[in-house]
Amino acid sequence: MYERRDSESAGGGRGREYSGGGRSGGRMMRRKVCSFCVDKVTNINYKDVSRLRRLVTDRGRILKSRATGTCQKHQRAAARAIKRARHLALLPFAPE
Repeated sequence: MYERRDSESAGGGRGREYSGGGRSGGRMMRRKVCSFCVDKVTNINYKDVSRLRRLVTDRGRILKSRATGTCQKHQRAAARAIKRARHLALLPFAPE
C-alpha cells in the first residue's frame, strides 16, 4: 500500500540535517566547562555557601552535572558539601 520514498528518512521525512536529537535546532552546542576546574579549586568547602547556592535549585534540589557543567569529581564533592551545609542549616532542605 504505502511505499517509502528514498527522500524520506525514518525520522519523519526531515532529512539528515535535522537528525541530531532535535534539541539544539540544528546548531552545535558548546560543552559547558567545570567552574571548579577553571578556578583550580582543590577542595570544595561546605562553608562556601555562595558557590554552593549556584548548584541548588530554588526548590532545594541539587542540580545535575549536565545542567551545571561540573565534572564528575567536583559534582560528587559538591553534593557532599551541600549535604553537610544542609545538616548545619547553612542551606535549606526545602523551600521556605
